[in-house]
Amino acid sequence: MAYKNFKVETDIDGIVLVTWDIPGRSMNVLDETTGTELAAIVEATAKDSAVKGVVITSGKDAFSGGADLTMLERINRAHSELLMSKGEEVANKHVFDEVRKLSQTLREIEISGKPWVAAINGLALGGAFEITLACHHRVASDNPKTRLGLPEVKVGVFPGGGGTQRLSRMLQPKDAMRMLLKGDAIDLKQAVAWGIVAAVVPPADLINSAKDWIKAGGKPVAPWDEKGFKLPGGPVYSKAGTQFFPPTNAFLRRDTYDNYPAARAIVQCVYEGLQLPIDAALRVESRYFAKILRSKEAAAMIRSLFLSIQDLNKGARRPKTVPPTKVKKLAVIGAGFMGASVGFVSAQAGIDVVLIDLDQESADKGKAYTKAAIDAAVSKNRMMASDGESILSRITATADYAMIGDCDLVIEAVFEDRAVKAQTYAKAKPFVRDGAIFASNTSTLPITSLAEEWKDHSNFIGIHFFSPVEKMMLVEIIVGKNTGETALATAFDYVRQIKKTPIVVNDSRGFYANRCVMLYLFEAYEMLLEGIPPVMIENVGKMAGMPVGPLALSDEAAIDLALKILKAAEADLGPQAVNQEHKKLLVEMVEKRGRFGRKNGKGFYDYPENGKGQKKLWPDLSMLQPKHLDPDTLDVEELKQRFLVVQAVEAARTVEDQVITDPREADVGSILGFGFAPFTGGTLSYIDFMGTKNFVDLCLKLEKSFGSRFTPPKLLIEMAAKNETFYGRFPPMKVAAA
Repeated sequence: MAYKNFKVETDIDGIVLVTWDIPGRSMNVLDETTGTELAAIVEATAKDSAVKGVVITSGKDAFSGGADLTMLERINRAHSELLMSKGEEVANKHVFDEVRKLSQTLREIEISGKPWVAAINGLALGGAFEITLACHHRVASDNPKTRLGLPEVKVGVFPGGGGTQRLSRMLQPKDAMRMLLKGDAIDLKQAVAWGIVAAVVPPADLINSAKDWIKAGGKPVAPWDEKGFKLPGGPVYSKAGTQFFPPTNAFLRRDTYDNYPAARAIVQCVYEGLQLPIDAALRVESRYFAKILRSKEAAAMIRSLFLSIQDLNKGARRPKTVPPTKVKKLAVIGAGFMGASVGFVSAQAGIDVVLIDLDQESADKGKAYTKAAIDAAVSKNRMMASDGESILSRITATADYAMIGDCDLVIEAVFEDRAVKAQTYAKAKPFVRDGAIFASNTSTLPITSLAEEWKDHSNFIGIHFFSPVEKMMLVEIIVGKNTGETALATAFDYVRQIKKTPIVVNDSRGFYANRCVMLYLFEAYEMLLEGIPPVMIENVGKMAGMPVGPLALSDEAAIDLALKILKAAEADLGPQAVNQEHKKLLVEMVEKRGRFGRKNGKGFYDYPENGKGQKKLWPDLSMLQPKHLDPDTLDVEELKQRFLVVQAVEAARTVEDQVITDPREADVGSILGFGFAPFTGGTLSYIDFMGTKNFVDLCLKLEKSFGSRFTPPKLLIEMAAKNETFYGRFPPMKVAAA
């Protein structure tokens, strides 16, 4: 039989080599065709008495990155249609039957009576890793880039092909649970230490090594199918089990605040499954998977954190009329922390970088930042020393603006001050070549107004990085009133060149991300002034789903920068443009107390001098509060809602203002840019999944109690009246498959 996604060859020893190699793709994905064909291969090899064993490998540079999650979207759509036409029982059974297919196929591998070996030649994640776990033996080629893992929890689901059951029968419970709940991948060294992979061999020996195990009499029986099999961590109700599962439950609540149903389901699957024979355990896993797949959290996270990110990275918002561009040489003006970081990630991507500052000493300090980062990576075996030297050699530190002359792109990363930026532009103008793109890394100042200081407005654009640049995956591209398509295409291609995710937004003060996240910080200031205990403010922020409390985030962003932003807005727009009570609080912190945030070790928190140990809330912070409320009288749920709603309603305003024109960018930008509760799918998905009418009602309730910052915009009120969603009213443009 001929297969589309697999090549099947049988050698003279009766060993079948199954090579997974989807045509036209750079990496294999587990899609419907792959699942159907794999099931057919398992059935055919099991029935053929001439087959002595099977080796499965990949024809790509990696084994596979996992499943095509559009499959899950299609299952959910079918569920909705069946629910309407045939009722809940039929709809739910359809979901269960569909999600169980892979699990059944992998179980057939285990009980086929033929030894299966996974020859892993690179990355193997998600459902692809589950395929290897179902094999009776695993060998891997020596590849430092290989990672094995089950990252499904990061997009709101969990392994549904038996991963929760096999991994928890192979590893100690703490190790299995860490892989499942964190979704982090392990390298081959760890995989061998844990016994997941039996051997690591040179790439040229991979297939022969796999076949040799079969020839040597490899048994076609999984350990858990052997009589007398014992769980690595002992039975669930053993002393060890009772010492593990109750604390795990507590840690889960601590880490997730029960915002993530998939994480809860993982613990339930493992806990219940380990008390059952493997076949019953796999049914338990499938039932939980079917339930979680139908949750709004899974739908939201799959859409935003998988499908939308893919669309944006593929160029959903890139001008189609401009040919592909590539930045060969980049200038970064401003070698401080942000500029140095931009230089580092650009050099890492193979771009030659000119790092410019006021004097040579300052420029050299910027380059030294890259050297320190490289030295740290090399010491932790995350980078080869030779690669580090190559990166460093691409960066030229200088005070000479003339070196801008042959750069394709120039990024200004100086202080958030109009006068300083204007001086920088004046110095750069004589040296920037015709056709080069000039970008500002401003975090709040409108691009259109900054462009007035530039010679060619069409080549001026905003490229807003988030700190720390090395870790933050989002870059906000800001289009000014007169920005041209070539500038946008160049900025977009550069962001993809440095392996970041771009969102494209129209100009406004604070753009999109800072307009929303600043309200998270401001809401904390409101709560402080109301007399809510600071520790409660921080904890409620995290309970709402934000990665850090708002006061800690203020410290990270720098309190003095927040004050500068308020003062700049006041200077441009007048005193009514800023909350004077907030300004008073920040003036007290910065100008009177010298508390700038983490950067000087003093902010809303106190930080240990040597960088070791825990930060602690500044004990005197309560002295700045005009009154103090009893925490037992406060509604925690309402406090959580305030933090999320104030950001989401501002996101809706950015749509009304046409700053955001594609809901995917609002959602992806909010999660990647400022950590808006990922389980919601992002700011606009938070509204959509709540229902616009319910959201507007909540806004009006909060507006009555706390003020106009919760007032829903006219667009949102209109949408609520028509029962519209953002994704329905503003349907994203489809992206052609790669």
